[in-house]
Amino acid sequence: MTLSDTGPPGTSTSRPLAGRQMILLLLVSFGSFIGFYLLLSVIPLYAAAGGAGAGGAGAATGAMMLATVLMELAVARLVTRFGYRVVASTGLLMLAVSAAALTLSERMPVILAVCLLRGAGLAIVAVVGPALTAELVPVERRGEGLGLYGVAVGAPAVIGLPLGVWLSGHLGFHLVFLLSAGVSVLTLAAALGLPTRQGGRGERHDGVPGGLRGSGLARPTVIFAAFTVVAGVAETFLPLAMPAEVQAWVPLALLAQTAVTPLARWGAGRLGDRRGSGPLLVPAVLTAAVGTAGLVWVASPFAVIAGMALFGIAFGIGQNATLALMLERVPPTGFGQASALWNLAYDGGFGIGAVGFGLLIGPVGYPTGFALTALVLIAAIAPAWRDRTAGTETHHAS
Repeated sequence: MTLSDTGPPGTSTSRPLAGRQMILLLLVSFGSFIGFYLLLSVIPLYAAAGGAGAGGAGAATGAMMLATVLMELAVARLVTRFGYRVVASTGLLMLAVSAAALTLSERMPVILAVCLLRGAGLAIVAVVGPALTAELVPVERRGEGLGLYGVAVGAPAVIGLPLGVWLSGHLGFHLVFLLSAGVSVLTLAAALGLPTRQGGRGERHDGVPGGLRGSGLARPTVIFAAFTVVAGVAETFLPLAMPAEVQAWVPLALLAQTAVTPLARWGAGRLGDRRGSGPLLVPAVLTAAVGTAGLVWVASPFAVIAGMALFGIAFGIGQNATLALMLERVPPTGFGQASALWNLAYDGGFGIGAVGFGLLIGPVGYPTGFALTALVLIAAIAPAWRDRTAGTETHHAS
């Protein structure tokens, strides 16, 4: 099936899955997230190397995610006022400036200030992507379009997470910071081709918290937040948790997760377009819990790599299924709001996981900490079970 196919049997559309503006959006998403993921695991290492320890590493990630969450509350309104092009370009500039500024000092106040700016830039590109994707792709293939977007933002994790850790260890932190900044600057060229205004311009955008009331968005938000708490823990602390004698396996463990997540996200989108996204939730949550439990054996490269791979598959499915459900439950003028809420769950959960785990490992240690983290996913089984039939009636009737 090509990007210009008409979609599943029984549906038709005059629009291709990926037209010119969708391709530009994919380039913007790919470039911005390459710059982001290059530093995701490197900044905590940089903070720890400066003497801040595990608590400082968690605080750096937590500060970035706090700024991300706060900015996400405003992105839908900013897009309505200034348009996708201006807002996305501003986000890329924030990512570039913050990465370059890390070369100035390894002191914790500087790192925290940079992480706040970095988080704001991340919020912008993260909210713009799904909302604009939902506008640009045919509704019959929205799940697949979101999956394609997921590949564009997931592939950078495959490249950036392990590459950033490797480059920082072999060539130094400053080179990675400048590389990240350069990628974000180059990506601005594609951002200039994005739409000036959104399709629903002039419509009122309510605040994100109000979007939970009576909209059917609460359960997918809670389910997805459980996934992201675990992601925040694993991606922030795995480089610190694995003992020195197996540290060489850290890049491969990160790669095991990030390589499968975008593929699982795309596959979940194709399947969700045909069968509904709800039935995918319970298997995804259970698989993620099993994978997270594997991290308890943190000194075993095989257990850690297998656990990260299982979590990566489940995380990809969970990303697409929850986002597709949320977009199904709002009108087109609510796409920005749904995207912001989904990203709030992503970044809020990621930050809570990083900060909470940083405080937890002091008294309990890494193995017990990972075991307790797996229980977060067990708690998400109940809302996932309630949403297991969501959307299936619509897809069976189509």
